[in-house]
Amino acid sequence: MSKDFHPTMDPTKMGLGRSIAVLTSGGDAQGMNAAVRATVRVGLYAGAKVYFVHEGYQGLVDGGDNIRPATWESVSMMLQLGGTVIGSARSEDFRTREGRMKGACNLVKLGITNLCVIGGDGSLTGANQFRTEWSGLLDDLVKAGKITAAEAKKSSHLNIVGMVGSIDNDFCGTDMTIGTDSALHRIMEVVDAITTTAQSHQRTFILEVMGRHCGYLALVTALACGADWVFIPEMPPDDGWENHLCRRLTDQRGRGCRLNVIIVAEGAMSRDGKLITSDQIKKLVTDRLGFDTRTTILGHVQRGGTPSAFDRILGSRMGVEAVMALMEATPDTPACVVSLSGNLAVRLPLMECVQVTKDVTAAMAEGRFDDAIKLRGKSFQNNWNTYKLLAHINPPDVKSNINVAIMNIGAPCAGMNAAVRSAVRMGIIQGHTMLAVHDGFDGLAHGQIEPITWTSVTGWTGIGGSMLGTKRTLPGKLLEEISLNIAKFNIHALVIIGGFEAYVGGLELVQAREKYEEMCIPMVVIPATVSNNVPGSDFSIGADTALNTITSTCDRIKQSAAGTKRRVFIVETMGGYCGYLATMAGLAAGADAAYIFEEKFGIKDLEMNVEHLVEKMKTTVKRGLILRNENSNANYTTDFIFSLYSEEGKGIFDCRKNVLGHMQQGGTPTPFDRTFGTKMGAKSVRWLSEKLKECYRHGIQPRTIELHSTIPLHYWVLPQKQHF
Repeated sequence: MSKDFHPTMDPTKMGLGRSIAVLTSGGDAQGMNAAVRATVRVGLYAGAKVYFVHEGYQGLVDGGDNIRPATWESVSMMLQLGGTVIGSARSEDFRTREGRMKGACNLVKLGITNLCVIGGDGSLTGANQFRTEWSGLLDDLVKAGKITAAEAKKSSHLNIVGMVGSIDNDFCGTDMTIGTDSALHRIMEVVDAITTTAQSHQRTFILEVMGRHCGYLALVTALACGADWVFIPEMPPDDGWENHLCRRLTDQRGRGCRLNVIIVAEGAMSRDGKLITSDQIKKLVTDRLGFDTRTTILGHVQRGGTPSAFDRILGSRMGVEAVMALMEATPDTPACVVSLSGNLAVRLPLMECVQVTKDVTAAMAEGRFDDAIKLRGKSFQNNWNTYKLLAHINPPDVKSNINVAIMNIGAPCAGMNAAVRSAVRMGIIQGHTMLAVHDGFDGLAHGQIEPITWTSVTGWTGIGGSMLGTKRTLPGKLLEEISLNIAKFNIHALVIIGGFEAYVGGLELVQAREKYEEMCIPMVVIPATVSNNVPGSDFSIGADTALNTITSTCDRIKQSAAGTKRRVFIVETMGGYCGYLATMAGLAAGADAAYIFEEKFGIKDLEMNVEHLVEKMKTTVKRGLILRNENSNANYTTDFIFSLYSEEGKGIFDCRKNVLGHMQQGGTPTPFDRTFGTKMGAKSVRWLSEKLKECYRHGIQPRTIELHSTIPLHYWVLPQKQHF
């Protein structure tokens, strides 16, 4: 937690004399509990009184036991729970002025003038209306004798901050809503399970996902699994889509694919406004093609389960920002919504965001589908364009005579294969010949190079590790052999996917250009490492999967510790000299401390943390979790910290140690890593193609591009987390 909430004020006294109420409303979403927990703890930390409002707006109207004080301990063990612990309801009473008067009366009696609402656009619109009417409601309550004039004066204005909780990601103004990432996790688990059975029987599967007015879940699912077709409400298919779909499925079978996957958003429609249902598509495929076809409608399973690491962190960060917004609000401050912009939590005017959300619906109703896509935001637009390129464009008949090699460098990580797949297919779409280099720079030096085709990479998005093989070997001592093979296989461009070794290796190839003309080709590096320790990018492929692995493991460890009582676990994470995994996992899992290389710590810090755990064991929360980045300190090793805690905790708590090791590099890629890898792979090849075409237009041969146009080694990085 930041020590500097406000530059001129003690952060523990910012909320003195204030009361905050937090409620969840509308449909539940995974990660809401993280937002509630953060709101409660930061509010208490700031010195304010914090209240739960149970059962949403209905609880606000009913009052009584529905509005209860929250404590630090009351939100313990909430992070890993799906849904909302404090309950949610769609309240008809609150839609009436009489109901809102009852809610206002209940807040005034408790001295609550700060309200934090976690819900969708309907819930947030209701909150804004409540605030707008506040003065009038108080006047009516005074006239009716429900509250005194003094009470009305004390509660003269109501501050409201919203956080968007919706699995559909249908609220404009934020890159991601709480619950969306977890819903994608549930969907991808089903897609992976379906894929195996579909391949066994050569079946076509139609998967219907939620998204009545927003196709985000369907679009990202299609991008992450390489679906053959996706139906979304924002962009209905062109007239005659039935013939196009059947041709597409037939072509895929003709290329050797053993399965077809079609993703349908529940609100998908045709150009004339008629619903397109999964049953309708099944009948079309069965009648026209005779394919063995199955339909799966996911329904509310998408809302359930444990929240992903991203949703826990998102909810936590939004909760912190919401409390800060309430503490800094004045009577003239408009109601705001805490949003995610890039990788930052920001405050935006609530009703402006609601209006843009309504504009999307209006654009779809009026048939302005291109406008609807644009209004959804750049991330949605980029996803749609990338999907169209990879799924709906057939390879050209005329070849470009350009050979592009692709390779993996360094440690394997989930999402590498998704990047390879999209790079290969994008290259083929551009007319290039794509070459696979096996086993990194070793393979490039020893000629382990072969053509890789469209069907060769089918199904790679859901496979962890590196199908091409990868090694940490740097090219410095292999430059002669590498230059010969670049010439032998006539390689015109190189895509390098990997971590810090990929950066260093690419730089060594660039530095060798003065001696080896063969190295004078455009090269692009895509960051892929669980450590997330490479420069120029906030995120690298593989980090999200590793973070979720650590978080889920910590959940189990905490459950064990809670059952045993008075037990502290010391957990070592990967990351090299980068504390990203330990820090983010600490936030997502609710750790008591995280020791990282970037923040130096000494014996006094260790002593203070031990004392904290001793005090914690006196409460009802009798368990502890400590995370340590593997290279955080050369002397204060995991064994040392384990021994120290064990000794100091004698008679109070006992300790256990876990070194997670290489399990953090394995596993099935998360939706983010699949989509991130897919977009980065496609974008890298498009960049290379542009540079090569540019040089051809100027009459420069590919081999001497670098000498004539000074194209640098290019790093494809993502400055902010445009999540999916």
